[in-house]
Amino acid sequence: MYEIRFPNLGIELEKVIDGFRIGNFELRLYGIIIALGFVLAYVLISKEAKRTGQDPEMYLDFMLWVVVPAILGARIYYVLFSLDEYVKEGQSLGDTILGMLNIRGGGLAIYGGIIAGAITLLIFAKRRKVNTMLMLDTMCMGLLVGQMLGRWGNFFNREAFGGYTDSLFAMAIPVEWFGSKNYLLSTVNSGIITQEMIDNVLVVEGKEFIQVHPTFLYESLWNLGVLLVIFLYRRYKKFDGEMVAMYIWGYGLGRVWIEGLRTDSLMLFGMNFKTSQLLAALCVIGASIYIVYKRMQLSKVDSIHEE
Repeated sequence: MYEIRFPNLGIELEKVIDGFRIGNFELRLYGIIIALGFVLAYVLISKEAKRTGQDPEMYLDFMLWVVVPAILGARIYYVLFSLDEYVKEGQSLGDTILGMLNIRGGGLAIYGGIIAGAITLLIFAKRRKVNTMLMLDTMCMGLLVGQMLGRWGNFFNREAFGGYTDSLFAMAIPVEWFGSKNYLLSTVNSGIITQEMIDNVLVVEGKEFIQVHPTFLYESLWNLGVLLVIFLYRRYKKFDGEMVAMYIWGYGLGRVWIEGLRTDSLMLFGMNFKTSQLLAALCVIGASIYIVYKRMQLSKVDSIHEE
């Protein structure tokens, strides 16, 4: 039940747990990974702050500021685009609100966290009277580290995966993990499990597995690539705000195609549009326009100086 396989790579992970207990206290690996992501993000951010002549302590203050708003933003975003899960006929208002607040039951959307974090940063920068764009440039690499690690929380939870595939990187999850095959059949086309997964169940040593795209892995590796590009280019940036624009462009481009593979995407108010995919495309367009506009401004200034 705890195993995960990558059959076409010959990888068999026999015991992949999603948490453990210390006495009566349960620790979830997802939460541990998120906390580790915050720590490593701050380490990278503080080093970048020192390199650019900023105060690293200011970023520690901001990290303490942003934790609660980011979690609330991620939850609000998820609930807003999943109202059918929480607003049910005959259910009391109290139960509805409790369900919306029950983060332990799952349901956080990274875009909501990023939006809330960005708003918090704007307020923080204004109060501290510091360069907002320079702060965003400094923060974006740490954000990528957090996102890159955070996706491995999805791996341990067996969530945020894509549709059926038998490609090289196909990930096989035991049917038993979800309860039973009958349960999977009852959830077909409800969002996460598809008929194609059921029709192509893999049987290994008498156990049944569904094979899916490990989209958590795709996004983690994509984020690593974006991080490396920004890390190598940051010394040559032309203007404050260029690094965060590159982050928005690169991350958005990855989400456009990765989100297209996922089966658990939030939909735009019941329409046939994946919310995150649409938002990612808008981010790519917006970042492209911003970078071109700023480059054109710089070109005009350079031309004036040459004259």
